[in-house]
Order: sequence, then C-alpha cells, then structure tokens
Amino acid sequence: MATVSTSPPRIDPVGEALHYLRMSGAFYCRSEFTAPFGLDMPPFPDTLMFHIMITGRCWLEVPGEEPQCLQPGDLGLVPHGRGHRLTSDPGAEGVQLFDLPREQISERYELLRHGGGGAPTTMLCGAVTFDHPAAAQLVRLLPNLVHVDAWSASEAQWLQSTLRFIASEAQQLRPGGETIITRLCDVLVIQAIRSWMSNAPGARTGWLGALQDEQIGRAIALVHRDAEHSWTVAALAAQAGMSRSAFAARFAALVGEPPMRYVTRWRMHVALSWLRESDATLVDVAIRLGYQSEAAFSRAFKRFTGMSPGAARRATPAAA
Repeated sequence: MATVSTSPPRIDPVGEALHYLRMSGAFYCRSEFTAPFGLDMPPFPDTLMFHIMITGRCWLEVPGEEPQCLQPGDLGLVPHGRGHRLTSDPGAEGVQLFDLPREQISERYELLRHGGGGAPTTMLCGAVTFDHPAAAQLVRLLPNLVHVDAWSASEAQWLQSTLRFIASEAQQLRPGGETIITRLCDVLVIQAIRSWMSNAPGARTGWLGALQDEQIGRAIALVHRDAEHSWTVAALAAQAGMSRSAFAARFAALVGEPPMRYVTRWRMHVALSWLRESDATLVDVAIRLGYQSEAAFSRAFKRFTGMSPGAARRATPAAA
C-alpha cells in the first residue's frame, strides 16, 4: 500500500512576495538619444523607475550613489522614485524631462528623442507603481539604485530575446502591444529584483531574511495568503513546526516585531487595499477581518496607519 505523506505542502514565501509585484504603469517611454545628451528625471514619489538598455551606452546617476554605466542588456532600477540623471558622459549637462517634446504613441506610451546627433543610444524606460501591500513592503526594502549587469549565460540569452521583442513591439505598437510591453517589463523588473536578492547582503536580513527562513517564512506566507484567518501565535507556531515560545522569539528576532503585531499590521495593509480598490463598507471590512465592530476596526486602523479608514479611502494612493 502506498504511503501518504503527512508533511505540509511546500511554500515559497519569496516567490509569493515576488508574485505580488504586478505593476500599475504610470508611463513607458522608448528613449532614443544621440551623444552628447543629458536628461534630468524628476522625482516620482512612491514609484519605481527602470531603464533597460537596448543599444549604446548611458550613465545612470542617482544622488548619493556611485554613477553606473549601463551597457546593452543592463537594467537599472530606481526603486523609490528619486530624481536622477541619464547622460552620455558623467557630469554632462542635462535638460528637464518635461521640457522636451515627446511623441504620444498611446495613453501610457511615449517616444522621446534627444541629443547632439552623435553615437546613438536606445533605452526603454518606465515609471510604475505596485498596489499590493506585499509588493510595497518588498520595494520599500530595496536600495536607492539597483544595477543588474551580471546575467548568467541562460539569462542573457532570454534577456536579449525579450529586449528584441520589446523593441519590435515599441516600434510598431500593434493592437495589444502596450500590454505585451507592460508584461515583459514586469518579468524583467522581477528578475532584476530576484538577482539583487540573490547577491546582496542586505537581502538576507530583516523581513527579506525572515521570508527566506524555512519556518518563519512559511508563517509569514500564510498570513499574507489569508489575512482574514483568526491567527494566533500558537496556530502560526504549529504551522511552522515550532513551540510557541521558540517561534515567538525567532519571529521577533528576524522580523523586528512580535508575530501578532505583524498580523495586525498586515491586516491594516490589506484593509487599505480593500478601501482603495472596492466599494466595501467599513462594517464589511471590519467583519471580514474579524473585528466585532466598525469602531474597534477604525481604532486599530488609525493606530497603525495614522488616519481614519474614511480619510484613507478619500486620500490619493500616494498619500495613503
């Protein structure tokens, strides 16, 4: 008779966090530069900006960071929307993005041409936001600049194919082309973040380090999956295969806060998403998250977010 495994199903907490990195595009732009050139990008709060090199060369300068030279196939991320510069040479004079004429290809896709007529450089640039709280949590932990230039042989092969596909779609923009470009950029940005997580020492500490811990990461993933469940420390410890006391101590040491505070804070993130993205009433949200009354939910929400649920619903996404 076959033996039935009673071990819990495997969970990939890091993979699940990356799964939530679904972009809401602010804009995408095919940038065609000729040397010498300099472009000053303004800050876009709560936005991740990216630059994918297709041909040529460009320097990416973020205040407080070492300038990075982008070559074909390189990808530069500015995760926190800081103002930065794209130049043909370090220190080259630049013009403001919104002072240049741009060809509007579609509602969210533009073509930008700029430069002195010399050696050409082509890039695909974008400014995107992430709506899910897991995505926001992950992006918040990234450094001010992520530069990926060391792709493995297999990665480099599909990267070049993807860039050629993006370039073709950007030039022709056939029906559905904007959707194709957006989805492919999703993949490239996620791959860049995954590459950073694999190599950066900072990705092995704090919340990201906790996600990569087999037991604590499993508990965090379960909270993310089912914020509505009536979690307790004992229930999470059981899921992690640990004693209650050992689990609580390890969770706090890795994450930086006790398990139930994390659960409550996560529920408030989820509640904020529901308030912004649906027409659910405050009573509905409160009951769904296990609160006995709208007042109890409102007190908890304001304690963790600094504003009332009603104010959060009315606020812009950036303010919220």
